[in-house]
Amino acid sequence: MHAPTPRSAAPLIDIRDVTKIYRTGAAEVRALDGVSLTIRRGEFVAIMGQSGSGKSTLMNILGCLDRPTDGVYAVAGTDVASLTADELATLRRDTFGFVFQRYNLLSTMTAAENVELPAIYAGATRNERTERAKALLDRLGMGERAAHRPSELSGGQQQRVSIARALMNGADVILADEPTGALDTQSGAEVLKVLKDLNAEGHTVILITHDPAVADYADRTIQISDGRIVSDTSALAAASVAASDEGPTRRNTLAIQAEITEAVKMAFRSLRTNIFRTALTLLGVVIGVAAVVVMLAIGDGSKANIMSSMQSMGTNLLVVRPGAPGVRSSGDIATLVASDAEAILDVANVAAAIPSRSTSATLRYGNVDYRTQAEGTWPSLTSVRDWNVAEGGFFTEADINGYAPVIVLGQTVVDALFPDGSNPVGKYVLVGNIPFEVVGVMEAKGAAAFGRDQDDVAFVPLTTGFMRLFGQQFADSITVKVTDSDRVDETEEAIHTLLLARHKT
Repeated sequence: MHAPTPRSAAPLIDIRDVTKIYRTGAAEVRALDGVSLTIRRGEFVAIMGQSGSGKSTLMNILGCLDRPTDGVYAVAGTDVASLTADELATLRRDTFGFVFQRYNLLSTMTAAENVELPAIYAGATRNERTERAKALLDRLGMGERAAHRPSELSGGQQQRVSIARALMNGADVILADEPTGALDTQSGAEVLKVLKDLNAEGHTVILITHDPAVADYADRTIQISDGRIVSDTSALAAASVAASDEGPTRRNTLAIQAEITEAVKMAFRSLRTNIFRTALTLLGVVIGVAAVVVMLAIGDGSKANIMSSMQSMGTNLLVVRPGAPGVRSSGDIATLVASDAEAILDVANVAAAIPSRSTSATLRYGNVDYRTQAEGTWPSLTSVRDWNVAEGGFFTEADINGYAPVIVLGQTVVDALFPDGSNPVGKYVLVGNIPFEVVGVMEAKGAAAFGRDQDDVAFVPLTTGFMRLFGQQFADSITVKVTDSDRVDETEEAIHTLLLARHKT
């Protein structure tokens, strides 16, 4: 035990002209108003007052849980206002032990584990914590209940565990806020006797109460009202002594491995204690993660599908259609002709250009009829639209020049006219009543960006279509493939200017 400390020594707690003001908008409440107070080591002090008198505010300031608005507060000669947040936390951890009216024990931990908790944050080793918690619980008559959880303890027993927890780090000062408020008379008397015994061993005890019978256990009683100390009475006391209990060895920080281990243990203990809640939480997490994964997959799939559809239409393309901006067409517009495509080929940055015209037509093979789009175009369609022939070949310039009755079928048309899977190349199909020889079958393209089946088509030479199918000598559109996509706007403007010059409109 430490040597006795003379009463003339510097006080453990020294408060000078402390004021605490709470502001809510324009309203101002003075919880403490010019309070001065000195408490020496080894004193047992009761602070009494009715509800709203300021005693709880004073306790919060004494325990370094709050800072005063004005005034000076020193602990063992150290001005609390000069401390950083970390230094203040260390002072609070090592100097003060708190005992609350409602115990504030963690329901998922045993009594021993609750007592050990402050030492975890002080950096004590596991063996130190375990041994000290056992010793404190034995000392307070709770050794046989160390493995019980708070729900298995009476109110008095829980308060004894709370006191043991307050002593875990060897606190010099025990701050007890209405420690008997939730206890019956007998349990309350037992708790007060424990506090009296601890004071006799050298601990400074500060008791917050409104009950005069509880305050009688103290050697000194301070009355507070409306934020001011109205009386301060004390019995004659012998020279005080410092508490002999220094607590476990304190370390500034825990080892990383020990810190992780403690965190994991506490986490698993909490999960194990609330199995149903844990299961529901995990289910929610799984559903949430699964939903995110599914949404990302759908988004990526949609993006890939759109990109694939766009690529299937051909890359670096401009489509020229007849008409004027803002004017809705009311039928065929006889402006675009095949020679416009030939003129566009001379525009800078144009790699290829193909005119096309289409119409709905019924194709027949044997006794099978199928209605599809018959499209007249040029042989360079395969390169412009990046669309290869799967079987046979595409028609040629000779077919264009000779008005040849040849046709290249899309895969959907092939499936409809030749359900037996036979090769259509070399066979004849009727378009209307005109026989066309099948010279090729296109590779399957699939659906376009807006769902149109690109394989539901039949290609014929443009000249043949003009003469035998369409009855007109102009094109629906001209598809232009550019060399450099970065210059597409420039190319578009050049084509626009060219066509205006050619058609004078």
